[in-house]
Amino acid sequence: MKYLLILVLGLSTLAAEGFVLSSSDLGRQLSKVQEYNHSGCNGQNKSPSLEWSNAPKSTRSFAITVFDPDAPTGSGWWHWAAVNIPANITEIKSGASGKMMPKGAAETLNDFGTAGFGGPCPPKGDKAHRYIFTIYALDVAILPVKAEMKDSDVAHLIDAHTISKASLVSRYRR
Repeated sequence: MKYLLILVLGLSTLAAEGFVLSSSDLGRQLSKVQEYNHSGCNGQNKSPSLEWSNAPKSTRSFAITVFDPDAPTGSGWWHWAAVNIPANITEIKSGASGKMMPKGAAETLNDFGTAGFGGPCPPKGDKAHRYIFTIYALDVAILPVKAEMKDSDVAHLIDAHTISKASLVSRYRR
């Protein structure tokens, strides 16, 4: 029993030291501040603050994605992909998309057809959708993306270079 307790305590310590994503803007529910402003939605379309810690030492850059697996498309909906975030950056400020991204970062086309963050805009009356915010630690400093690339294509490049990732899930309905 003594050895089992030590093993359990050791595992919880390892989990506490893992790669972590957090946000002072996001809780279990997104808000009108993040909601998209088009297609029947009238939010502020403001990207949330994101903070991360304990990235692997071999990280050369970071990428961020936001994906809605509940969108009624059959394949989900990409709301944001940002890549080539330098390895020394550990946060993105609220409203940074399109305005205050770190030097060298690139934002590609979301499924709304615009570059940068596209907030939630689920069909009116639909169940609450899940929005998965993910930070990826990558093994390359620069992913070879073009501004006109769709987030779904960028996600494949990200997956090919991921060392570790951490996610947050928030929900939204209107």
